[in-house]
Amino acid sequence: MARTNPRRSKGRRSPWAAAALIGVGLLLTGGAYAGASAAMAATTDETTATALTVEDGQKLFQANCATCHGLDLQGTENGPSLYGVGELSVEFQVATGRMPLQMQGPQAPQKPVQFTDEQIAAMAAYVQTTSPGPEFPAADILDGEGDIARGAELFRINCAMCHNVAAAGGALTEGKYAPELTETSALHMYAAMVTGPQNMPVFNDMTLSLEDKRDIISSLLFIQENESPGGFKLGSLGPVSEGLFIWIFGIGSLIAITVWITAKSN
Repeated sequence: MARTNPRRSKGRRSPWAAAALIGVGLLLTGGAYAGASAAMAATTDETTATALTVEDGQKLFQANCATCHGLDLQGTENGPSLYGVGELSVEFQVATGRMPLQMQGPQAPQKPVQFTDEQIAAMAAYVQTTSPGPEFPAADILDGEGDIARGAELFRINCAMCHNVAAAGGALTEGKYAPELTETSALHMYAAMVTGPQNMPVFNDMTLSLEDKRDIISSLLFIQENESPGGFKLGSLGPVSEGLFIWIFGIGSLIAITVWITAKSN
């Protein structure tokens, strides 16, 4: 008796159809999840930006700063009092990563920032409310539209002995140093002049007027935006690096040429 083979029914799906359907489903599900996550993240960021208050700043301060500066900003053996430092000093120290301090040393180094802009603003507002001090400047002080030539002259007179005439920074005593200003923001330039962080003196409005500060900031921003036209900068450290370069390469080249001429004549 002949064996009959069942015929393949018309319209039977390919084995790959199920895999394709599963793949499409996963793509749609993943896309929807990614979109929902992005929307939630944006909503969370917006909520955080608008929800942080002075009370939130106080909580952040007590959790991250009070160990050294005291719960009431009175200072401890490990950190100074913050009475009168104001919001500008807090923003400068925290937004540059100098605070919280990683370890005791000759100077607090700049390092990656540990807080968001909103958290920093909240802590600064808390300190300003509790112990008022220097405030944020008007926008025109930081606009970089001041007298660049006059600002450069003021910088050379008041700042270059530590920060170098090209704002490249320089070494001080006992392991301290003046940082380079080649990437410093206009706000932090102003804050440094007003609050006097580390070894820097305070330049109040009697020493440098607001117009003076604006001109200095404008000259430094001009340096940041324009490369040195004089060829090799050699670190912009002045006569020390330049003299060393001439001594090694200049005199060294003369000696090498002299030896070559003598050897060739012999």
